[in-house]
Amino acid sequence: MRFRPCIDLHDGVVKQIVGGSLVDGDPAALRTNFVAEKSPAWFAGLYRRDALHGGHVIKLGPGNDAAASAALAAWPGGLQVGGGIDADTAPLWLDRGASHVIVTSAVFSAGRIDWSRLQRLVTAVGRQRLVLDLSCRRRAENYWIVTDRWQKFTDEAISPATLDTLAQFCAEFLVHAADVEGQCAGVELDLVERLGRWSPIPTTYAGGIRDLADLKLIEDAGAGRLDATIGSALDLFGGSLPYQAVLAFIREEGRGRSAGTPADTPSPPPPGTTN
Repeated sequence: MRFRPCIDLHDGVVKQIVGGSLVDGDPAALRTNFVAEKSPAWFAGLYRRDALHGGHVIKLGPGNDAAASAALAAWPGGLQVGGGIDADTAPLWLDRGASHVIVTSAVFSAGRIDWSRLQRLVTAVGRQRLVLDLSCRRRAENYWIVTDRWQKFTDEAISPATLDTLAQFCAEFLVHAADVEGQCAGVELDLVERLGRWSPIPTTYAGGIRDLADLKLIEDAGAGRLDATIGSALDLFGGSLPYQAVLAFIREEGRGRSAGTPADTPSPPPPGTTN
């Protein structure tokens, strides 16, 4: 397991928002857990210091391009970026320093995967630099992929066939359990188990993580095949789970090791505290 840190951006600042509450045309619906005083670049510098490769810079709506660019500039090649990205804009974000682009809505049309759009993305950036965000919500016995800031259900369910097919077009999956995202009330265990059994490529789970026991649960229920990201529960974002405790957990017995980055690599000096 690796810890994939996040930098969620809304109105140009780092925030933690309860999943599904960002509704177009209804600002009153927004539920915010945390608003950072420190800049996106500060968080990127922290993750760079601790060699946490593959974190996610997510643009939640318009007005976040400058903030996302600043985060990427603070750690070129160390972070992925997502939010409103399509085949036309994806190369720009790679040029700005993203290691990968993360895409959901741009590959769907009328609730179904649009294979021509997906192929355009692969042509634009290459399979190895594309991450598909398959964030989902539960209906009955299935988890259905949702788009447009998790407001719209698609007709595509998380299944072995779906994951096997989409894995041919991308390097990784990012999956938020949108029903529990931002609530710090525990993980979506059924989804974790399914992803652990079914996903053929590296996959990061997000949603509901509240403590180290939940991280261990993801590791065990996901058969050691899933990475994890943590938002509102982390003390960096106003929660009670110490960031340093998460680092210690993933470094235990080689957890968190990435190619070319040994777990015992000394950390460089900490980033500055100015915004």
